[in-house]
Amino acid sequence: MTIPPESELNDSTGCEEYRALSRRQFVGGAGTAFAAAALYPAWLPKVVLASTYVSTRDVMVSVFQRGGADGMSVCVPFGDPNYYLLRPTIAVPRPDATTTATRGIALDNFFAFPQAMAGLVPAYLNADLLVMHAVGQTNNSRSHFDAQRYMEVGKPADPSLVTGWLGRHLASAPPVNATAPLRAIGISAGLQKTLVGAPKALPISNPASFSIGGSTTTQAARTAAIQADYTAADEPLRSSALDAVNTLNLLKSVNFSGYVPANGAVYPNSSFGNALKAVAVLIKADIGLEAAQVDVGGWDTHSAQDPIAGSMAVTMRDFANALGAFHADVIAPALIGVTLISMSEFGRNAKENGSAGTDHGRASSMLAIGKGIAGGRVVTNGWPGLATANLENGQDLKVTLDYRDVLAEIVQKRLGNTNLGYIFPTWTPTFRGVTR
Repeated sequence: MTIPPESELNDSTGCEEYRALSRRQFVGGAGTAFAAAALYPAWLPKVVLASTYVSTRDVMVSVFQRGGADGMSVCVPFGDPNYYLLRPTIAVPRPDATTTATRGIALDNFFAFPQAMAGLVPAYLNADLLVMHAVGQTNNSRSHFDAQRYMEVGKPADPSLVTGWLGRHLASAPPVNATAPLRAIGISAGLQKTLVGAPKALPISNPASFSIGGSTTTQAARTAAIQADYTAADEPLRSSALDAVNTLNLLKSVNFSGYVPANGAVYPNSSFGNALKAVAVLIKADIGLEAAQVDVGGWDTHSAQDPIAGSMAVTMRDFANALGAFHADVIAPALIGVTLISMSEFGRNAKENGSAGTDHGRASSMLAIGKGIAGGRVVTNGWPGLATANLENGQDLKVTLDYRDVLAEIVQKRLGNTNLGYIFPTWTPTFRGVTR
């Protein structure tokens, strides 16, 4: 098991709820990972990456920016003059500023990336990256715990709904490969709520080292004993256990160590970079994987935010460089359909606080990357504006675009699933032209 970096478990810039939630997610999911890791075969030859791909449905890669990402730092609304009035010390300079080393990178005549997001500029220029702004959820909770849960299950304030939106997609769609033991993977110690309910889904912190503990000399015998025991078990325990054994066999056969990314892509040697690289290996190995969930923390920037050279810049640079590498490696070659989306539970206050940071807010930004995405644009459902009269409760960027509209369009148009009423209960989506 890979323990999250200390910065993600105890981020000094984040609130206590975020730090507690990060620890809870890690500790709470650890038992699942240890139970699954008790099964490991030491045989099977390495398999090479597939040269052909048979699915007409995209593989869905879901990224969650945990902690409440400041969308106005990720994608800067430099065309709104109130942005600079509200953030006198933490604003990103305009693209036409004289300070060339720190000025924003214009995406159009209103929005810009900070220099820390430069790793995604090639995907944007290639029209494979769509940025959505003033996006979020209708529920106005500012609790990390509640807002993350509502967004992951796809419906706010419903304790009876325990499965995730992506889990319900997979549960309502036939498998691409009926014999594949692993349809979905959560790169985590415990299965993220987004994937709960998905058939053949496992949480695996590091697919390259997923293994059984103990002596290697007895691994084969122990695996055989486990398989024999569970072959006679009742459903659903039998299938779940045997799928776990088969998944261990499968991952052992994938050549992670010999993987060479395409197009010279270089993944950051970070938790997020390594996670996306592992997902890339599994997708290209054509093992039947249909979905992956990857988390990236560090967005709870209550103090010393500094999107130019501080903690926010560090988080954004790792985030953008990893996504940029994934685009160059997996999406740009267009050998297999892949759609990646990234979102956060909420944004930050429009106005900076007294600690040169931002507190919990409402709307944020959202990214979608893929050959089936109508990219090269920043999309809003009407920019709500940053004048005081236009702010929610006089302090927050208003949500004008519901994140479920984006997800629902991708689910139907790119994943081929029309069961939107099941996947997003009580929500009637409006397609926003996110896909091609």
